[in-house]
Amino acid sequence: MRLVHSGEVSAVDVVRAHLAHIDAVDGRIGAFRVLRREAALAEAHAVDTALTRFALPLAGVPIAVKDNVAVAGEVCTDGSVARNSGPEPRDHPVVARLRKAGAIIVGITRVPELCLYGTTDGPGTVSRNPWDTARSPAGSSGGSAAAVAAGCVPVAHGNDGMGSLRLPAAACGLVTLKPGRGVVPAEIGLDSWSGMAENGALATTVADLALVQAVLAGQAPAPLEAPARPLRIAVSTRSPVPGLRADGPTRGAVDAVVSLLTAAGHTVVQRNPPVSTGAAVGALARWMAGAEDDAEQLGILRNELQPRSRTHARIGRALRSAGLVRPRTAERFRERMAGFFEDVDLLLTPVTTGPPLAARPWHERSFLANVTANARWAPWTAAWNLAGLPALVLPAGNRPEGLPLAVQFVGPPGAEGRLLWVAEELERRKPWRRYAPVFDPTVASTAAPV
Repeated sequence: MRLVHSGEVSAVDVVRAHLAHIDAVDGRIGAFRVLRREAALAEAHAVDTALTRFALPLAGVPIAVKDNVAVAGEVCTDGSVARNSGPEPRDHPVVARLRKAGAIIVGITRVPELCLYGTTDGPGTVSRNPWDTARSPAGSSGGSAAAVAAGCVPVAHGNDGMGSLRLPAAACGLVTLKPGRGVVPAEIGLDSWSGMAENGALATTVADLALVQAVLAGQAPAPLEAPARPLRIAVSTRSPVPGLRADGPTRGAVDAVVSLLTAAGHTVVQRNPPVSTGAAVGALARWMAGAEDDAEQLGILRNELQPRSRTHARIGRALRSAGLVRPRTAERFRERMAGFFEDVDLLLTPVTTGPPLAARPWHERSFLANVTANARWAPWTAAWNLAGLPALVLPAGNRPEGLPLAVQFVGPPGAEGRLLWVAEELERRKPWRRYAPVFDPTVASTAAPV
């Protein structure tokens, strides 16, 4: 971006380098459903010839977009082969903001059907984790996470309704922020899930994430503002799902982050958030109902869905008919969390119970197999979608076998800047590797980061 601003490097050259890297590696990770070669090069040329190039915050930055928001001229499938409508007539607002900032949309990334699951696969394709291709990049923003971790793009769009940004970030060694309710356009539709889903980005550094987050939120990029005093941070490793607990390496990662926070002068206290059974049921009901809502909006007949998604939608329809998708459930939980944050600034938790799930055709397995695997692996993310609170995931070391470890920070409404600031401080104190080693573009190709 800086080199494009100055004219030392053209946006066209940057895009060509990234497209070449995608050609070299995507056959092994399956991150992209669509590559926009000619369109991306044309858009890059437009940036190069724009008189306002130097003022564009994302001038010439290649970005991938998740396949559940509209990109003008492209088909949005939401991961379903049954979706056969024509190209989208206009960009989703977040895509429009990325383009206006000078970003180049190089491709559209893969998702599981209706973005329902914590793995990314579908008929004829299984997306894979660049850190270990036997593992999934998680989901539903798995294609976007795999693309960033493999250096195909420096940043990628995604969204998060039950953890769909944070789980792929944790699996692929990236940093991400699920913004709070109303910060970034979500719209009612494919990325909403009764108000739980939010649009955001996946990146390799906090600086890159903060820049894209500002663009998505319609704000002028600015340095992160330090808090006026050291933070008071609650830490909890208790699982919201009874009987589940984080494994040893995950607990060790949380302990390591606590040590870094304490060394930085922050106060850390043990405190469990008030996540009740009612909140868990409320999030689950919205997740289930989201399948029926999205299939209906996309014009997909129920019998055209994958068997797991068909069951998912049927249960969601029953839950909605029973009146279990209740706005008051979310508001009560949000009010309880407001009380929790009265004397702490942030909450630190694990993200997953262990390493990512295996990369396999999960769409061929039953609804019960998918839901059980997802719930056992990822119990710490969904509550914050229901409450509409911002939550950030960042790398926190590596497992003995080399896979990334991660932790999650949650904040009260409006805490996006605070979350980014503490992540930047932790990154400065303990930097992480930006790309999966085998796919590192700084070694394997001329593709350039932001």
